[in-house]
Parts: sequence; structure tokens; C-alpha cells
Amino acid sequence: MSEQERIYTVPLKEAWNAQRYRRSERAMMVLKAFAKRHMKAETISVDTSVNEVIWARGIKSPPHKIRVKMTKDDEGKVTITMAEVEAEAEAKEKPKAKAKTKAEPKAEAEKKE
Repeated sequence: MSEQERIYTVPLKEAWNAQRYRRSERAMMVLKAFAKRHMKAETISVDTSVNEVIWARGIKSPPHKIRVKMTKDDEGKVTITMAEVEAEAEAKEKPKAKAKTKAEPKAEAEKKE
């Protein structure tokens, strides 16, 4: 069996049914339960980046949904990381070409005169 890798949008709306001061804790429980159900996991580890996103707005207001990448190894261990981390890394590698605006050619023409 080889390593499995999937990207999910996990609904954390269920966490909002908890007491106000336990919502982010509940969101972590919901995330782990989702991973266990969908990836058939034996053990689950959550990356610190995911933890920081859930706790970013405090204990009272976690996000309603989160996009994560779940990777299951041969031993049945699932690691949960942010899905956008790889997209940002790819964007940094490829520099974008600078687009000219309409104002730039006029400014260049004025400098020549």
C-alpha cells in the first residue's frame, strides 16, 4: 500500500454548537473526527499551521470551514496540513511578469520630450 494524499474542505460548523469558550477546542475535535472517518486513520497528527488557523481568531470564533490536505502513510498515521501552503510555495517560485498599465506609456512619452 502506498501513501494516500487528499485535499478536503472540512466543515467546522458543528463546533459552533459548543459553549462559547470551547468552540476552537471543539473545532479541533471535529477536524480529527473527520480525518478518522474519511481516511480510516489509526493515529492523527495536526500540523501547527492548521492549529494556528483554527485558533487565529481566539477560542470563541473558529472558522466555519477549513481547507486541508490529509496524508496517510503505510502505517495508518494521518498528517493534516494546510492545503494552501503548497500553492503559495509554487507561486513564490514562479515570478509573475509585470503587467503594463495604461498610465505607464504616457509617463514614458512625457519623459522623452
